[in-house]
Amino acid sequence: MTEGQDGEWTGLPAGIEAAWGLRERPAKGPKPGLSVDRIVAAAVALAAAEGLGAVSMGRVAKELGVSTMSLYRYVDAKDELYILMQEEVMGPPPEPPAPGTGWREAITAWAAAQRTMFRRHLWVLRVPISGPPATPNSVAWWEQGLAALADTGLGDDDQLSVILLISGFVRNESLLAADIAEAVESSGVGAEEVMRRYATTLKRLAHPERYPSVARVLEAKVMDGPDDPDYAFVFGMERILDGVEVMIEKRRRAGS
Repeated sequence: MTEGQDGEWTGLPAGIEAAWGLRERPAKGPKPGLSVDRIVAAAVALAAAEGLGAVSMGRVAKELGVSTMSLYRYVDAKDELYILMQEEVMGPPPEPPAPGTGWREAITAWAAAQRTMFRRHLWVLRVPISGPPATPNSVAWWEQGLAALADTGLGDDDQLSVILLISGFVRNESLLAADIAEAVESSGVGAEEVMRRYATTLKRLAHPERYPSVARVLEAKVMDGPDDPDYAFVFGMERILDGVEVMIEKRRRAGS
């Protein structure tokens, strides 16, 4: 392992240290042209085509036309490969908002950009969370989220809690979209037809006398979904930020 900026051991796998520029990546491998970048690119393409479950060291090696053991010169394990794949598709955060942008607008834009990334790469949501951000792009996203809250007057612990709350909401909302997309794909019919069949089945099972609230919602065709595909995201973000705003005002009054 390599020492960090303060001279301490980072405790990170070799591939992650290389992403930070803390160690040199192998320049040559058993086969000319093999590199971390090629391995990650092949794994990302495989995940995009067949899902994260299709990604293994053996399968990636096959896609690259090399032996499985040759990959271990560049990547220590599949879990490390997952992190590098996530780092690749995550990319850096968007440009920071213009000076004077309000905290609500700034954090909403940050959350929306994160959601867009997830929607483009739904397989990323299947990558196990093994700890806090530890790669350059993930830390850069974390930094930008915290910077959006810098002028709110919240303490560092509250700011971090807000970031975790919003990140969790974005991830959950995107994961729901991923689950629905998988269900639709496996059903062989369109999303509207899937929801129509679900509503029809539920109407047969949920008798109005026993489930009056559910029956009312079904009768109102709420399960058909709103016309705006972003409705749930916007609704959820506004409710979360309403609560954060109340907390900010309480902190300000307590400090005045």
